Order: sequence, then structure tokens, then C-alpha cells
Amino acid sequence: MPGISSFEADLIGFAGSFLIVAAFAYSNLSKSMNLLVFNVANFFGAALLAISLTVNYNLPTMVLEIVWMGIALFGIAKALRARAKPQ
Repeated sequence: MPGISSFEADLIGFAGSFLIVAAFAYSNLSKSMNLLVFNVANFFGAALLAISLTVNYNLPTMVLEIVWMGIALFGIAKALRARAKPQ
């Protein structure tokens, strides 16, 4: 991403890593997990890491983050559909 220094990209990447790890911890510690929250945190975490990778490029990691975002989007759609269904 033009205009972002390597240090700023690292900070963005750390924020993304934090979100993904926080979502993983949440999934293991929560008694009743909210799938929408879990997948949104994973999506934004992967997106922030992908942004950082535009400065500090690593192809295998970029592919991983794109796949991670795709899976999270699928989970977000599934959670929203489940909420829309009448009980």
C-alpha cells in the first residue's frame, strides 16, 4: 500500500494478528459462541494482515490471508442467514 512505512505496516499486521488470536481464544473460552462476532474478527484480522503484506510482501502468507477472509465471509453469511430465519 503506497504511503505506508514498513513500521506502520507492522503495526497494522500486529493489530490483525491480535484480532485473529483474540477470535481463537474467544472460540475456546466462550460457553456460547457468537459466530458472527467470531467471523467478523477473523475477517478484519486477515484483512489487516493482508494490508501489512502489501508493504512487507510474502506470497504464501498473502494467499493464506485471502483464503482466511473467504472462509470468514462464508461464516458471516451463514451467521446472518441463521439470524434471519424465524425461530
